[in-house]
Amino acid sequence: MSGWRLQGEFPDAPKLIIIGAPHSSYWDGVWGLLMKLALGLNINIMIKREVMDGPLGPLLRRLGLIPIDRRAPIDVVQQMVRRFRECERMWLGITPEGTRKHVKHWKSGFLRIAHEADVPILPVFVDYPSKSFILGSIQHVTGHRDEDLDRIRALFSGYHGKHRDA
Repeated sequence: MSGWRLQGEFPDAPKLIIIGAPHSSYWDGVWGLLMKLALGLNINIMIKREVMDGPLGPLLRRLGLIPIDRRAPIDVVQQMVRRFRECERMWLGITPEGTRKHVKHWKSGFLRIAHEADVPILPVFVDYPSKSFILGSIQHVTGHRDEDLDRIRALFSGYHGKHRDA
């Protein structure tokens, strides 16, 4: 109904880290959450704690959002690795930029989680001009953080967020 669409097919994988970028607006989360609900996907999504502090917090938790305190990210990687190990099926959504502001360097937590939990990464390209979420191909990490980060980030070149490019 909003005009947003999904391009591509979700893989048949019991465990995934889904990274979405560019993340430049609160609307990215709104459209993404609506897409998740419309498709009936069971995706847990890491989100800054402040969003969960308001009256929507209990509802957002039931929808699978996981609050993260970015000022004190104590052991977040290990918490997520433990969740992956404890679950037969788990898809985890993360914005690798870690913020809506333009950043020169992405956060590497998603790579560390993927490597330590031995879970593949599915890139999802947010493209406002086409009002699309575009599913990329499964990416596997090698453990060489800088190389993996450069390779995966390059996939997002050419996609345009609401307020900036990837």
